[in-house]
Amino acid sequence: MSLSRRGLLAAGGAVGALAATAAGTGGASAAPAPGKGQSRVRTGFDRLAADGYALLKGQKVGVVTNPTGITSDVRHIVDVMHPDERVDLVAVFGPEHGFRGTAQAGGSEGRYDDPTTGLPVYDTYLKSGQPLADVFTASGVDTIVFDIQDAGARFYTYIWTLYDCMEAAALAGKRFVVLDRPNPVTGRAALGPVLDPAFATFVGRREIAQAHGMTVTELALLFNAEFLAERPVDLRIVKMSGWKRSDFFDTTGLPWVPPSPNMPTPDTALVYSGTCLFEGTNLSEGRGTTRPFELLGAEGIDHRWAAAVNAVGLPGVAFREAYFAP
Repeated sequence: MSLSRRGLLAAGGAVGALAATAAGTGGASAAPAPGKGQSRVRTGFDRLAADGYALLKGQKVGVVTNPTGITSDVRHIVDVMHPDERVDLVAVFGPEHGFRGTAQAGGSEGRYDDPTTGLPVYDTYLKSGQPLADVFTASGVDTIVFDIQDAGARFYTYIWTLYDCMEAAALAGKRFVVLDRPNPVTGRAALGPVLDPAFATFVGRREIAQAHGMTVTELALLFNAEFLAERPVDLRIVKMSGWKRSDFFDTTGLPWVPPSPNMPTPDTALVYSGTCLFEGTNLSEGRGTTRPFELLGAEGIDHRWAAAVNAVGLPGVAFREAYFAP
């Protein structure tokens, strides 16, 4: 499947189906990406650090993060804050795939001491409510900081780690700080169906659209005001600067670190909110290949499928036959 980003989103979210490669026009950014080392977007962490971590002063701090929690020069924020005397960093909390990112889908790294910093790392994966609140209490933190790159899709689990951690922090009486990062597929619109609460799981806790169109700070504000209103957390946000809602990730100048093992590029995020649906079938969505979620297939699917879906004429996307062993 070959795709044009602008055409794809202009089509009202037909984030399609089968196999994806670069568009024939070579991309559809509104403006060329900044040169190497030139990021016009300052993340929430960049702004927190520039302010001397004033928001964290006098607090024992724990951080919910993964390999995407980096600075513009690709240092991990935990490695940056740990030796800084202005921050009392005492714990790290790892989501699905783990803090350092060694686990595959459906796994985590468990409880261990980080060999780089010596900090205790606690596992949040598949924990929620009082059991997760108990983890926060046992860690001894006063403030929990969340900094993870999202992929823009309702069923990407990190936004529900955010939700669960906010709820648990409220139960434990902890303050919660969310550091902003871009939505990699723009924030121009919410697209696709809204979750039916009867089918709520860890890949969709609450009623948001399939491609939600928000950043993590916007999600946190929504969660706190609408879904956690009976027991809201003491929430602070640090928004990024320089980001426009029309920005795809590759125009920000920020480095991309795969948020999970099968999200290697921003283009993966572009198709993910549609093609991940095929995980609920007996088709492979390309896990284990170099283009996960851009390849879909199974025995018995051949060139006729590409011809059939091309005949539908979906704007912004084209399909091609591909052969792979998942």
